[in-house]
Amino acid sequence: MSYELWATLCVAPIISLLLWIRVKGLEYTIVHQRWIFVCLFLLPLSVVYDAFSFVRNWIVFRMNTAPLKHDERVKDIQRQVRQWKADGAKRPMCTARPGWQTVSLRVGKYKKTHHKININLVDILEVDTKRRVVRVEPLVNMGQVTAMLNPMGWTLPVLPELDVLTVGGMVMGVGIETSSHKFGLFQHTCVAYELVMADGSLVRCTKDENPDLFYAVPWSYGTLGLLVAAEIQIVPAKKYVKVEYKPAHSMDEVIKVFSEEITKKSGNEFVEALMYNKEEAVVMTANITDNAEESKVNSIGNFWKPWFFKHVQSYLRTGPGVEYIPLRQYYHRHTRSIFWELQDIVPFGNNLLFRYLFGWMVPPKISLLKLTQGETVRKLYEQNHVVQDMLVPLGKLRESLNCFDKELDLYPLWLCPFLLPSVPGLVHPKGNKDEMYVDLGAYGTPKRKGFHFVETTRRVEEYVRSVHGFQMLYADSHMTREEFRQMFDHTLYDNLRDKLGCKKAFPEIYDKISKAARI
Repeated sequence: MSYELWATLCVAPIISLLLWIRVKGLEYTIVHQRWIFVCLFLLPLSVVYDAFSFVRNWIVFRMNTAPLKHDERVKDIQRQVRQWKADGAKRPMCTARPGWQTVSLRVGKYKKTHHKININLVDILEVDTKRRVVRVEPLVNMGQVTAMLNPMGWTLPVLPELDVLTVGGMVMGVGIETSSHKFGLFQHTCVAYELVMADGSLVRCTKDENPDLFYAVPWSYGTLGLLVAAEIQIVPAKKYVKVEYKPAHSMDEVIKVFSEEITKKSGNEFVEALMYNKEEAVVMTANITDNAEESKVNSIGNFWKPWFFKHVQSYLRTGPGVEYIPLRQYYHRHTRSIFWELQDIVPFGNNLLFRYLFGWMVPPKISLLKLTQGETVRKLYEQNHVVQDMLVPLGKLRESLNCFDKELDLYPLWLCPFLLPSVPGLVHPKGNKDEMYVDLGAYGTPKRKGFHFVETTRRVEEYVRSVHGFQMLYADSHMTREEFRQMFDHTLYDNLRDKLGCKKAFPEIYDKISKAARI
């Protein structure tokens, strides 16, 4: 029996009850007192789901049954694609994974109109310490990776923060972490992809084998082929991360400290900053270590601890500081509060009493929040809530911060630097040299007077295009097709779409991520 079927059998009765409640007229409670619904229903359900997933994944990995099952599953995917072709290829293909299971806040309506291919690929297949790679299926998530790799003494060079993010999402979309200023985006640490193509064939691509496909796959959003496996570099892990907190009290100081720490020739394996208003931020630099001062160890991942972004904010009052965080807890430091999104759902979630009573169940699964949000909540989010990551050159950081403040006035604001290599594909620097970029992550309800979701987003998108920046594809895009093609280099992508027979098999990227296709 498949993993997804087991999960469905375990949670289906509860989900059915939740949907029945929604249908029976308690939408008012879900909208206006949603924290009650989240605490009493979604948090316990999330715990059950996580416990089941952990036990199931541990058993599969220890028994080493995944590789054999993987081959069988891939053959079934090939069979489905060939059957689609034999039936006349009437509609473009997409995966059968429900839209509510993704991290993106929106549910793509193309899932209802396209031919769905069942892909049940959720396992870590192999850890090869000699080659220093891990081979995984696309629905493996970051929580799964750290739970398996870290006890073995290994980790990923770029390991994005939220534990629910999947390998497939970060390859076909994008993944970033505070080590990206050294290693690039998640895609730049991948050494091979395996895809089922439009004709049902299985193709492996690397920098040397099918290199055009290798460089075109990232950001392609499942429109060149169906990802069935990826090989990712691994590096040795250590026990702790030594984090140094450096508060800054003016934009000049923020930019100066942040830029200096990014460009240091040695040290600083991790760099990020949280801006709490236009003039105040805490810049964090960090390095892994096996040695820690016992009095300065802070297990920030424990459920009774303050949410990480609140903990960081305290350094604006107390001044610079140093502490040691256990490695896995550092990686998932933003998970418990979903960065700071959970405070909009449970405003008192960082209260000490709440953390002790309910904190061990936090966070609720994003997928369950989406599944049960209802049309009214969805519209409220659409009109008043922003979840955007814009990637801009480091040299444009000051004017980018001014743009975000002018248009959104939304804080905290996440600053994460990354090296963007000059390689072929949809995303690369304007020139022929590698360039340092910064991810500006804006999550929450803007305070700017006159904010209008569509018009404001379009102005921010226009600015980002003007500085040769990029918008993460999981977010709402209000660009026209022409504007989207200005932002992303479609040259290699278009050539492969023609060469590989993708035009009838898969929609274009824009047709999956545009506002019209997402809602």
